[in-house]
Amino acid sequence: MSGLGKWSLGIGVALLVVAVVARALNQIPVTVIVGILGLLAVGMAAYDALYEWTKRVQERRQAARSRAARERELREGR
Repeated sequence: MSGLGKWSLGIGVALLVVAVVARALNQIPVTVIVGILGLLAVGMAAYDALYEWTKRVQERRQAARSRAARERELREGR
């Protein structure tokens, strides 16, 4: 996960904790606003993690294709 994703996750979790505390204090408008912002931040972190994961998968596939092409060339004697 990139730096932005880690920050988003940390901020999102902190905001969700604040929302739970605000709910315990019956501060419903604060709970709703902070909860929505917390969920957005956690969603951004999840998107970043998924983006990084798919990028690594793509790089591994490209490396495997390159390796297979080199091995095929060596077997054919080029």
